[in-house]
Amino acid sequence: MTKYIFVTGGVTSSLGKGIIAASLAKLLQARGFRTTIQKFDPYINVDPGTLNPYEHGECYVTEDGAETDLDLGHYERFLNTYTSQANNVTTGRIYQYVINKEREGAFLGKTVQVIPHITDEIKRRMTLLGQNNQYDIVITELGGTVGDIESLPYIEAVRQLKWEKGDENCLVIHLTLIPYLKAAKELKTKPTQHSVKMMSENGLNPDILVCRTEEPLYKELKSKIALFCNVTKDAVIEALDADTIYSVPLEMMREKLDVICLQKLGYPIGEEPSLTKWKEFLNKLRYPKSKVTIGLIGKYVELQDAYKSILEAFIHAGAVNECKVEVKNIHSEYLTTDNAAEKMQQLDAVLVAPGFGSRGIEGKIDAIRYARENKIPFFGICLGMQMACVEFARNVLGMEKAHSTEMNSDTNEAVIDMMEEQKSITQMGGTMRLGSYDCELRSDSKTASIYGSTHINERHRHRYEFNNEYFEAFEKGGMIPVGKNPKTGLVEIVEVPDHPFFIGVQFHPEYKSTVENPHPLFVAFVKAAKEAQEQRNANSAHLAYEQSVVEG
Repeated sequence: MTKYIFVTGGVTSSLGKGIIAASLAKLLQARGFRTTIQKFDPYINVDPGTLNPYEHGECYVTEDGAETDLDLGHYERFLNTYTSQANNVTTGRIYQYVINKEREGAFLGKTVQVIPHITDEIKRRMTLLGQNNQYDIVITELGGTVGDIESLPYIEAVRQLKWEKGDENCLVIHLTLIPYLKAAKELKTKPTQHSVKMMSENGLNPDILVCRTEEPLYKELKSKIALFCNVTKDAVIEALDADTIYSVPLEMMREKLDVICLQKLGYPIGEEPSLTKWKEFLNKLRYPKSKVTIGLIGKYVELQDAYKSILEAFIHAGAVNECKVEVKNIHSEYLTTDNAAEKMQQLDAVLVAPGFGSRGIEGKIDAIRYARENKIPFFGICLGMQMACVEFARNVLGMEKAHSTEMNSDTNEAVIDMMEEQKSITQMGGTMRLGSYDCELRSDSKTASIYGSTHINERHRHRYEFNNEYFEAFEKGGMIPVGKNPKTGLVEIVEVPDHPFFIGVQFHPEYKSTVENPHPLFVAFVKAAKEAQEQRNANSAHLAYEQSVVEG
């Protein structure tokens, strides 16, 4: 029988429920258990697809085209396995399903209520991944904080599920905060006690407490927490602030979180997981041999979570290259032709990030032009690739009015245009070109050599595409469309061959980068940044030598 672990949060948000859930899943997976993670979000949006990145961070896209919470990215990066539509559920999706059933007459005229109808649907979704014994353990992260009015139906659903399946088949981990008061030089347990009390008032008691803290929890404090929160002493887990999220699985293994979970679920413990590859990655991450600075040109740079998968992909690629990637955020809205050199001349490479809308577009185009003309390694993703095409059309092909119809619907030189199948769509949510699609690469392209294959498969999230009417003009001008969808002819990848590294991709490679399988494009891009830095340093040294000879 599939068993279930629920991860809840208390005291404050942003404690890292997703990282704790992913770390536990990694440890259980390393012990040989078939494990998956799902996220239940309490907001009424059907999915995060229409949420502003400033509001909720990036929208993560799965292989099957689901627009999901960014925590699913952590799940995939830690477990190195794909998630799907079933791994992310929102209150909006729950209510939409129940209301549709009511309209169809499925409830036979009964009054539809939160209990039992909403909670029954939540329970059905919670156990969906456990059907047919596909997994040994399903970990469910509940969004929000205990005490939020939005979370109440989820807490009640877990309470019911725990009663129905029994304590040996359901486990509740409560992530909470033990603040350190510097003035008093004391760790305080009262917020955790109140959080557990609030959960208990709703009929649910935690089995394990994971305590986020800036200072180590001493033995007596752990005993006090266990006593007042009604858990066993070994079920109080210390979660110290970590230097990187990727060290959390090892910290949780040290605290025996996986062991206590398996004991309470009645599973055999077995041998301790080795995590050899994970430790090798961490070692390279912590002790790099070099450092590069890469400019991230974006519209939402004030919020790091808006580009979470890109930043994590840089960490993976940096470790492969034994190189620390320092990301310099540059807001495209404030970047112009006049200040591009000032903001970008010290960069080793430039990535122009995805986005939507007209704000900051000219800044992205100016950044791309500077990178192209000054031979700085360039990587454009989705909108970044599209703006690379606009920049090339304007400044190389002489098409002064070239643009995307997303920003200028009246342009008569639409090198980027809305996809034909998107023109009749009126609903915004979940209607873009989403999910995994095939791409065929030219065998003589740089991208094919990077992938080591001419057939690839990548995830998409867009409405606009390269206009194939300009295919020949671009090819003759020196920007080569080297990757195409074999069924639709959609241009997926463009390159400038006479540039050290100039690649734009319509898809989102960052979604598929994991610790164990860093994405090859990011690995090659960081390598190109290292080479560009080495070349610049060599040129500077040569100039300095020549100057000394002249002066001597």
